[in-house]
Amino acid sequence: MKIVTIIGARPQFIKAAVLSRLFTKTKDIDEVIVHTGQHFDANMSDVFFDDMYIPKPHYNLNINGLGHGAMTGQMLEKIEEVLLIEKPDWVLVYGDTNSTLAGALAAKKIHIKVAHVEAGLRSFNMEMPEEINRIITDRISDLLFCPTNKAIENLKSEGYENIDCRIIQCGDVMQDAALFYSDRAKKPDYSIPVKYLLCTVHRAENTDDSGKLYSIFKALEKVSNFYRVVIPLHPRTKGKLLSIDYDFINSKICFIPPVGYLEMVWLLKNCELVMTDSGGLQKEAYFFEKYCVTLRDETEWVELVEKGFNVVVGSEERTIEENVLAMLEREREGFNIDLFGAGDAGIKILKEFYN
Repeated sequence: MKIVTIIGARPQFIKAAVLSRLFTKTKDIDEVIVHTGQHFDANMSDVFFDDMYIPKPHYNLNINGLGHGAMTGQMLEKIEEVLLIEKPDWVLVYGDTNSTLAGALAAKKIHIKVAHVEAGLRSFNMEMPEEINRIITDRISDLLFCPTNKAIENLKSEGYENIDCRIIQCGDVMQDAALFYSDRAKKPDYSIPVKYLLCTVHRAENTDDSGKLYSIFKALEKVSNFYRVVIPLHPRTKGKLLSIDYDFINSKICFIPPVGYLEMVWLLKNCELVMTDSGGLQKEAYFFEKYCVTLRDETEWVELVEKGFNVVVGSEERTIEENVLAMLEREREGFNIDLFGAGDAGIKILKEFYN
């Protein structure tokens, strides 16, 4: 059996690592990895393959730095060329990026079966490109691997029980990765405060809106009066901050360059709290038993909000500050409940390719 795996963004590297390790141990599965190049910074692509102990991509399409239409279109064209050469039995896609959508479309148009890991997630915000990507990818996939019961409910409410596909509740492969790599965490080669809050900001809905971006960083500066905030700064976010004349020199925030996954695991394990607009980091905070403040207006991971591990605060300065301080005062408890499976999602996914 030949499987072509499409990856292009940081969370996809981590998810792919789980299954790639299983595929290499399975003699009758031949995996071909295609890296679209969507994230091209060395700290956000090559280092992941080294850290994750997975093979370097067989193909690197080097498609990046374009608008959504141009990027997705070029990926669709180049992925189709690869598929016509490789003639796989399955195309495997992860998450909700442009790479995900392009891989699924390329496969389906030439009648190759599609498996989607992290299916069924919904933010119900159609202004998010990720929401469009995940909805379309789900609709044309043959195997839908859902990380949570809520994801299953979403698909059922959309009528997927009447569509020719298989829906599987497998748990979350990110939890598999967190368990495997926890003991391999590495301290970043930068000065990190003894006590700190970990923050990431990169979503277009925040970085492309100068008002939101300014408000978020004003709040982070105020929070830094109580706890230092450590931010591995995404290059795109840095550029947007420079465009609004952010004062890096006098900032109280501890900015560090982007880090590899093992360094991020170390930062997660040792922080007091997580603040983020990332979908993946919200879950990883939970995996490492840290409360999370989500700098968005909604989240796909409603289970975390319902159970009190996560609070969604948007971008308003005072709301962010108040919720961060409130979360810091809470006792850390309840993290032993099973929201995302038992760390065996990869095994469950592997078995389904044989059914």
